[in-house]
Amino acid sequence: MTFVVKLSNPTGAFTNGAGMSEISTSDDATGRAGVRPGATSRRLLGVGDPAPVEQINGDGAAGLVLLCEHAGRAVPARLSDLALPSAEMDKHIAWDIGAEAVARLLSQHLDAPLILQRYSRLVIDANRPLSASDCIPEISDGVAIPGNRQLSEADRRLRYDEIHAPYHAAVSALLDSRARASRPTLLVTVHSFTPVMAGASRDMAVGLLFNRDRRLAVALMDMLARIVPDEIVALNAPYSVDDESDYSIPVHGESRGLPHVLIELRNDLVADAAGQGLWAGRLADALRRILDEPEFAS
Repeated sequence: MTFVVKLSNPTGAFTNGAGMSEISTSDDATGRAGVRPGATSRRLLGVGDPAPVEQINGDGAAGLVLLCEHAGRAVPARLSDLALPSAEMDKHIAWDIGAEAVARLLSQHLDAPLILQRYSRLVIDANRPLSASDCIPEISDGVAIPGNRQLSEADRRLRYDEIHAPYHAAVSALLDSRARASRPTLLVTVHSFTPVMAGASRDMAVGLLFNRDRRLAVALMDMLARIVPDEIVALNAPYSVDDESDYSIPVHGESRGLPHVLIELRNDLVADAAGQGLWAGRLADALRRILDEPEFAS
């Protein structure tokens, strides 16, 4: 294995037929998206739009919680596909290819809770603060996003209130519940990255990201060294975590003192069911061993 290190500094819930909980911002029996008290009566999400959050296995026995902020690629009907050709919504700019499937398999393998975000990161990126320039990008990897051009602050806030905020309210509610029950919790977020970005190749198979607390990232790297010694695993590559351009790790991991890691998988390795199963199995094996270690078991 080759190592690369780059240091950087209530919603309502209902259960669907598959036994999975979905978090909704509904304020009435129709399932229409709700609006904060005192906010404008304008709505973004309509009756036919999916709820922004899907929660799976909320009572899972594992000592970790899984997040997948870029799982979905839905676009609210009122945004008219952001005026993008449909082919663009299949690309990495719209979602993290393969991440949802890997996260679902990890949830099954480990008996772990998982919270998925169902809207495209082009609508709003659930792993960015609203102040970040790419929280609602006008351009992504060279592709102009017409439906995001020159948005008013009210339009930006509407997307935040109806998609971003409910997702993180669901995460907070789950972590609060586990804290009240004195359940040990590792926070693991699952992402994928494109092999080539802005003309630059990225050779690593896995990136393990952190900011101030490297404990879980380093432990996971060590475990993967034993399980897949021929793969390149990098610390803080192809990205790193910081307070200005990340949300879940600073807000839900660091602020609570939870051991955490953001996992980035190269998306060509998890683009089909075979690769998704392979990497979910490898990660589950590594995380299972970590959960047995005294440092992370309590």
